[in-house]
Amino acid sequence: MTELHDAFAAPGALTPAGAKPIVRLEGLEKYFGSNHVLRGCTLEVYPKETICIIGRSGSGKSTLLRCTNFLEEPTVGTIEVDGLRVEADPLHAWDRDHQERIRQIRLRAQMVFQEFNLFPHMTVLQNLIEGPTRVKGVPEAEAVATAEKYLDKVGLREKRDEFPGRLSGGQKQRVAIARALTMEPKVLLFDEPTSALDPTLVGEVLKVMAELAHEGATMIVVTHEMAFAREAADQVYFIEEGVFVEAGPPDEVIERPKDPRTRQFLSRLLHTV
Repeated sequence: MTELHDAFAAPGALTPAGAKPIVRLEGLEKYFGSNHVLRGCTLEVYPKETICIIGRSGSGKSTLLRCTNFLEEPTVGTIEVDGLRVEADPLHAWDRDHQERIRQIRLRAQMVFQEFNLFPHMTVLQNLIEGPTRVKGVPEAEAVATAEKYLDKVGLREKRDEFPGRLSGGQKQRVAIARALTMEPKVLLFDEPTSALDPTLVGEVLKVMAELAHEGATMIVVTHEMAFAREAADQVYFIEEGVFVEAGPPDEVIERPKDPRTRQFLSRLLHTV
């Protein structure tokens, strides 16, 4: 089978010389019944690169992200993360081998959701150590030390013993980021991480994400925050009706888009923010 390549791919500013893509999505197709949501998407992401995916609601951007770590099983295509390659196989999705390979993909590609998804009956620290201890078998003392390190990174060390119900939305999302980091993945996947927040809390989350980008975290971010994309992204991809229409550095795609569909989308978006 011939490998597909991302015509838009380019190493990021922090990508080591000679590095190969650490994430490769080849020819992803996704149907929900008769609704053809993804139409042959191919994406390559280099180590220490931040990719922002933009597009209107229903364009397929969140579905693409969810297919990357098999929260949605692609109908057709291949996912590769850090050398682990898994073919879409919806007819055999419950085979033991297929499920184990998906589990390994998820360990490598951690998702940060819109709605935080913290366990309400657990403290912040308990939320952070649950994955490393139960899924990866990390000793508790080691997991706690790692969790505290990442709580420091997101500025919430003092909240380690609080329950999520006592946190603001911005604090919950920063805890969710710390939880993903505690699993020490190869790539972070952000699905509109600020869309559920009060506008006054958006900045504190974007600041943490921008710091991660500048420190060399590998990230794929679905977002409508153009200021963040301008500052943090190495490449911006515009998706329309399940197809990548245009991609490139943010100063090209956001400031000087070539495709009329990109221009129309950005014109409407930037007039409302």
